[in-house]
Amino acid sequence: MFKHILVPTDGSDLSLATVARAVSFAKEAGARVTLFYAEAPTPSFYAGVGAVAAPHVLQEARERLDGAAQHILDAAQQLAQDAGVSCERVVLEGHKPYVLIIQAAEQQGCDLIFMASHGRRGMDALLLGSETNKVLTHSKIPVLVYR
Repeated sequence: MFKHILVPTDGSDLSLATVARAVSFAKEAGARVTLFYAEAPTPSFYAGVGAVAAPHVLQEARERLDGAAQHILDAAQQLAQDAGVSCERVVLEGHKPYVLIIQAAEQQGCDLIFMASHGRRGMDALLLGSETNKVLTHSKIPVLVYR
């Protein structure tokens, strides 16, 4: 039924467990996987009118963010490779992960988004919001929530 699954990951234990389950699901379905990471934009260091940080500081921050993204995707990709599931990797940068997740799924032609739920309930869910809930409410692509 599903042939191309987007699997967002943030590198947490819950996220890696979700990647493992998504890879197993993909293997059973004969689907391929696109692993996705939503990267935060490079911080801006401004005070008043001028820049506070030298350009090399911003470059170093970008390199660290990129390195963290690749490290997280390396761990997820290893799970897919160990299971013999074809996978690709995508990183998009922005402030709203749920928007980036939907954008990546659409750009990659995915027919399913497979995500974790952090299980927040009550006031925590209302105050903190849930990227999974936002994807569920905004995506036209089916979303499978793994708990």
